[in-house]
Amino acid sequence: MRAAGPDPTREPSSLRAPWWVWVAAGVLLLVAHFYFQRAAGGSLAYSDFRRLLGAAKVEELVIGADTLSGSLRNEGLEALLDADTRRALDCAGKARCRFTAVRVTDPDLVADLQQAKVRYTGLPEAGWGASLLTWLLPLLFMYWLLRGAMRGGMPAAGLFDIGRSHARMYEASKSGVRFADVAGIDEAREELMEVVSFLKDPDRYRRLGGKIPKGILIVGAPGTGKTLLAKAVAGEAGVPFFSISGSEFVEMFVGVGAARVRDLFGQAQAKAPCIIFIDELDALGRARGVGGVVGGYNEQEQTLNQLLVEMDGFDTSRGVIILAATNRPEILDPALLRPGRFDRHIALDRPDVEGREQILRVHARNVRLAPQVDLNLLARRTAGFAGADLANLVNEAALLAGRAGKDQVEMADFDEAIERSVAGLQKRARVMSRAEKEIVAYHEAGHALIAESRPGADRVAKISIIPRGIAALGYTHQMPAEDRHLLQRRELLDRLDVFLGGRLAEELVFGDPSTGAQNDLQLATDLARRMVTQYGMSEGVGLTVCEGGPNPFGLPAAAPQRAFSEHTAQTVDAEVARLLAEAGERVRGTLTERRAALEALARGLLEHESLERTEIDALLGPRAAA
Repeated sequence: MRAAGPDPTREPSSLRAPWWVWVAAGVLLLVAHFYFQRAAGGSLAYSDFRRLLGAAKVEELVIGADTLSGSLRNEGLEALLDADTRRALDCAGKARCRFTAVRVTDPDLVADLQQAKVRYTGLPEAGWGASLLTWLLPLLFMYWLLRGAMRGGMPAAGLFDIGRSHARMYEASKSGVRFADVAGIDEAREELMEVVSFLKDPDRYRRLGGKIPKGILIVGAPGTGKTLLAKAVAGEAGVPFFSISGSEFVEMFVGVGAARVRDLFGQAQAKAPCIIFIDELDALGRARGVGGVVGGYNEQEQTLNQLLVEMDGFDTSRGVIILAATNRPEILDPALLRPGRFDRHIALDRPDVEGREQILRVHARNVRLAPQVDLNLLARRTAGFAGADLANLVNEAALLAGRAGKDQVEMADFDEAIERSVAGLQKRARVMSRAEKEIVAYHEAGHALIAESRPGADRVAKISIIPRGIAALGYTHQMPAEDRHLLQRRELLDRLDVFLGGRLAEELVFGDPSTGAQNDLQLATDLARRMVTQYGMSEGVGLTVCEGGPNPFGLPAAAPQRAFSEHTAQTVDAEVARLLAEAGERVRGTLTERRAALEALARGLLEHESLERTEIDALLGPRAAA
């Protein structure tokens, strides 16, 4: 989003230090250095100076308050000074060389100079003006340096403006973001339309005694559209929009975060009606007393306390609405979530197939699509994609078409973009031996054959042995027939079989498995453990939940919480091993029974490197359950 017009909270740009200020400061520092700290030559120990004076090597001398400087006759210095001192004086090839020495208390110095017939003079002490200038110039230089550094990208820059809020204010009338730009999250959009209605026509609710919620917390996985939805609310309401990240409040200086919170709410009250949007609220609103300073007062907690006070103190009747977004609601302080602060919680889930199609249409409005592009098919092939993933998919397809010099974005470009998102960048330059290609081909053929042999598994859309990403030597892309929110035990067992299909195909054909199945085994083990500890699908453990599942907002838990005994842990391990062993026996039986189909798939992969859905059907025939 682009800010419209100058921000009244920012200082004029003319206050920034222009280039000539830096040049002038540098010149003044150099002048002060050379004028007040004249260096007459290399340093000399006072004892060496006295020895040279006695040997009649000193020609002239300037006596300062703290230093002595003058010139020496170079002839014969080798016998009086060591090599390091002569090198410091830089006398090589010169008839005379300059020196400086630190003056010590010596009452006989003047008499000895007169006796040696050395011409000497005194150096007057610098006045108070020169001393003041010597101190003032570096201070001015540091002031401009700090001022310029703090102004980089900050709204309220300056050495004395550290407590000002860094929120960026946008004029919604020129932001260009509306609810029409938000798709796939219709329920959340309807919830927030109430806020827009209040900001446009507050009397409609006030006459009934209703009050708009003070704060609305938007929760969802990364990329689901939390920030975009908040900007759309401001765009529809046509009010100023203050946007700031939670991490921008907290600084190393005590009290700065609280001052910025006060300043932000003060600006919002002056611009009411308006919207305050705090992105990544978890950076500011983490639960107090967790990981703080023992016996001290944490700056982050002080900032959070100030936010709680401000949310209690301001009046929503003036039209100041607080929106916040986070993908870690489980770590937020309970005081933030109570009624009266963030009254309403809106959870954004990944879009379903209809939502994905709507999102694709929004992002494809300005893209020149070929007539054969089927957005509904793309939506069905992108199960699990969030809104940001779909936006990136459309952009990647457009870039691929542009790279190929096409006039329109074709379905093949979208297919390649999906494969890039799922498996990574294609690595055709990666050289594999014939033996490695055979192992990968049978591995992927095993996955595909088991997927086609299980009724609860998703159909295979494509098989490839072209290396992609960092470590993927091949992949099997499955496309679900529909979005599923519930999975039965037999369907989970079918998925378990698919995970093990590649590893057991290697064992069947080569008799010696490779390391390529490490990720498959990890996925299979995780699924079997969830079946035992979270889904109650194990006879040995029974209807017991041993590990925490998703939090109340539907997001995955930060870390599984173990709440069972060591005996139960051994039972869980035994049940997980049993499920994996039974799945292995089922897969071995299917692969042995359909060995000819496995060989056909592997030979097709070795010949073409990738097989599409139609080619798979030609090799295997109609899908039949084993």
